[in-house]
Amino acid sequence: MGCSSCGTGGSGAPKGCKSNGTCGTTGCNKLNVYDWLCDMELPKDYKPFNIVEVRFKGSRKEFYKNDQNLELFTGDPVVVQREMGHDLGFVSLKGELVRLQLKKYNVDPDGENVFAIQRKAGERDMERYQEMKDKESQVLERARTIAMSMGLKMKLSDIEIQGDGKKVVFFYTAEERVDFRELIKAYAEEFRMRIEMKQIGYRQEAARLGGIGSCGRELCCSTWLTDFKVVNMSAARYQNLSINMLKLSGQCGRLKCCLNYELDTYLDALEEFPQGERIKLETQSGFAHSIKVDILKRTMWFVYEGKNTWIPVHVDTVNEIIALNKEGKKGEDLVDMTESSRAMMKALDAEDIISDNSLTRMEDKDRRDKNRKKRKKKKPKPSGENGQPNPNAAQAKRPSPEASKPSRKPSGQEGTNPKRRPQKRRKPDNKNNPNKDGN
Repeated sequence: MGCSSCGTGGSGAPKGCKSNGTCGTTGCNKLNVYDWLCDMELPKDYKPFNIVEVRFKGSRKEFYKNDQNLELFTGDPVVVQREMGHDLGFVSLKGELVRLQLKKYNVDPDGENVFAIQRKAGERDMERYQEMKDKESQVLERARTIAMSMGLKMKLSDIEIQGDGKKVVFFYTAEERVDFRELIKAYAEEFRMRIEMKQIGYRQEAARLGGIGSCGRELCCSTWLTDFKVVNMSAARYQNLSINMLKLSGQCGRLKCCLNYELDTYLDALEEFPQGERIKLETQSGFAHSIKVDILKRTMWFVYEGKNTWIPVHVDTVNEIIALNKEGKKGEDLVDMTESSRAMMKALDAEDIISDNSLTRMEDKDRRDKNRKKRKKKKPKPSGENGQPNPNAAQAKRPSPEASKPSRKPSGQEGTNPKRRPQKRRKPDNKNNPNKDGN
């Protein structure tokens, strides 16, 4: 997540961000602490605090003594003493702010766990450190293969090799207790280093791996968050959030830590609202029931029985009507003259565009086209004996050459009127006909 060119210049300022010795971008170093005393002039007889905070891979930070009074700046690589060998880290904080950090983490400056800084890292130390970092991915892949072959229910999430290559720490997560005694023996034979297995939680795993949250920013646990507080589902209910685990869960699979950020503000605001899920008000027009609460706007929405109109009422007015109802009196009618309620009613009465545009509308269209083609194929065709087509049928359809010729009308004769009905022929009268037989 950091810039590769963030080295240290001659004046102690990083080359990448050029922020005069303090990186404020939160991208080069994790869990940065801004040294707001760096630009202040200290007294001449002031003796600097001899303990320095050093950062290692991930969010791990430890405190070391500067007994040699080395001139150190933020971001300088230093070689520090460890229980077994030495390691390489980067200075993250120095001066009087380190004294406050010791009190925060309850670290004794004179304790045995506070080791000393040996020297500033040279070129050879940096090359060795870079070799170990390049080797971590191969070691982690091989370690995962060995753990899967043994059938252990654990997940190796990260690895950290000491700067001198004598020790390696495996960070893993597991739901149950894992017996990895045989695993450590296999790792020792494979990697030829001292093995240490360290179990971490899912939140610590996300902090070490890092990533981008749903807000578009880098994860809080990997940038500035140091302690992980318990997050309950009640935090989402108090803030009127939809209970959707896909939206409320972070990359660690647990509830997001940011649900606790504004919880205190919502709890203070909820003290002014009446207690209860459904509030019932008695007014002169009847009973009104609460259906929605806007905590930050201090507004409650009510609806009368048998009506669909949502009426916004301020929380102070609601408390006044509740006090009148307790005395046996009815409150005034709830009248809505706000534009927000009208906009909400229009949104409720409008048709759902998504439901109209069904996802299967193209499939229905293809199905109708197929049925139309099938009906065309099922039309009966003239056929002769044994299912053979009848040649006379085709000839019958052809018009005769005489019929195709236009008919000529005799001269002096007008065409017939198609709208005029033909007259019936009159039967001959036998009485007036002298040529009739029998006369």
